[in-house]
Amino acid sequence: MIAIASLLDKKTTERVNELTEYLETKFGLNNVKLTPYPHLTILTAEVVDMEELKQYLETTCLETEKFKVRTTGLGIFPGEKPVVYIPVLRTPPLNRLHERLHAAVSEMSSEMGIYYNTNMWLPHITLALGDTSPEVLGPLLSYLCQYNFDWEITIDNLIILQKCGDYYLKEEEFRFGRGERELIS
Repeated sequence: MIAIASLLDKKTTERVNELTEYLETKFGLNNVKLTPYPHLTILTAEVVDMEELKQYLETTCLETEKFKVRTTGLGIFPGEKPVVYIPVLRTPPLNRLHERLHAAVSEMSSEMGIYYNTNMWLPHITLALGDTSPEVLGPLLSYLCQYNFDWEITIDNLIILQKCGDYYLKEEEFRFGRGERELIS
């Protein structure tokens, strides 16, 4: 499975990196760094033809103007290893991009991640996952509650994330409005 995501702007990336560094130091939580760039996942898919996908993303980005989204509060996906995240509010430009990508990529894919379909998708920025526990949630949330998570973020790119060993790494990046494709080696 690959993920199509957007890297966060510089200011937000710095904020998230500062938080995740502290969560690692204070609580020993570092699995979120298996994807080493703060991002917003748009969808996941099992893509049959990666070149077709790359051409589609390049064209889509050429036709897409950057836009802003907002975050607010904190969220938890419960379970044995809860996920702690910052919710991203769904806006018309974000919804249009998601719907467009989901419709086209589903035609190119043998499988789509179910949590990213248009009716279930909850956009978010992950702060902790995989190495959490219900026991750490209380102290973790007590710490995070001192922060204001009402942020404005500029979305101006799409990336392809591919699993490489234990990590999810950026394979290619596409910038909005320019149609440029940056190959990551």
